[in-house]
Amino acid sequence: MSIAATGQEGDTTFRARAARSMWVDTMRRLLRNPQGAIAVGGLLIIAVAAVGAPLIAWHDPIAQDASARLLSPSWNHPFGTDELRRDLFSRNLHGLQAALVLSFLSVLSGAVIGTMAGFTVGYIRGWADAAVMRLVDALLAFPGLLIAFAILTILGEGLENIGIAIAVFAIPGFTRLARAQMLGERNKDYVLAAQVLGASTPRIIFRHIVLNALPPLLVQVALAIASGVLIVAALGYFGLGIEADTPSLGGLVNDSRPYLQRAWWYPVFPGATLAFLLLCLNLLADAINEAISPYARGRS
Repeated sequence: MSIAATGQEGDTTFRARAARSMWVDTMRRLLRNPQGAIAVGGLLIIAVAAVGAPLIAWHDPIAQDASARLLSPSWNHPFGTDELRRDLFSRNLHGLQAALVLSFLSVLSGAVIGTMAGFTVGYIRGWADAAVMRLVDALLAFPGLLIAFAILTILGEGLENIGIAIAVFAIPGFTRLARAQMLGERNKDYVLAAQVLGASTPRIIFRHIVLNALPPLLVQVALAIASGVLIVAALGYFGLGIEADTPSLGGLVNDSRPYLQRAWWYPVFPGATLAFLLLCLNLLADAINEAISPYARGRS
């Protein structure tokens, strides 16, 4: 085995161990932070409620009870019932499930595409960088809800098309942030050393640079999921992209408007569920940002 190959293998092993240590240390600081502990605990509760909605909610979200119109919260109906005699606890949980799963999967897809594009064009620069960033600037000029309206108009209604809209909205932010991270890392000594040892461009980008450039992108993931949840709620409120019988948090808030005075529980529970989810996601983003910041590392 050549000296260069031995040195490259040793460098890879060292960087892998350093990366594991960095992630373990980051998780430790995250959970020791009160904001991070609250956010992680709250999101775990939300995730269990969303994933286990069919088991936790003992009523069918679209089934109607002939004698249960606008009932107040009780043991049988913890969140009350709506004007069509449907259980609001079940509808809230299933609406939370749709919003969370759809936002997470869509943002994850957009993050992967945007991050790979940003890393690549930030490393190779040239005309590809200019072309991609002009496209990103054009997409960033439009609000996410407007992009969702346009995509639903072209592709039609459906949860899949809402997911496409959220992914398209997420791609520009991740592309710009990944490119900025790449520009800050591409001329450092460890990148030059990998180039001298003959490492290929994909290996340099996704094996070496990504370890140092990835942490700030995690903050963007939490913020993007929060934006995705808001887009799903807004579309549900306007009755776009989601079928009438499909539970959605935004749709529940909209349906409750004629009954605000006689059924206070109708808008309160979906609004509180949405607010709690957004609060946990924003607390998580702040806690991650503090956990990965150089100032936090210096204090520890």
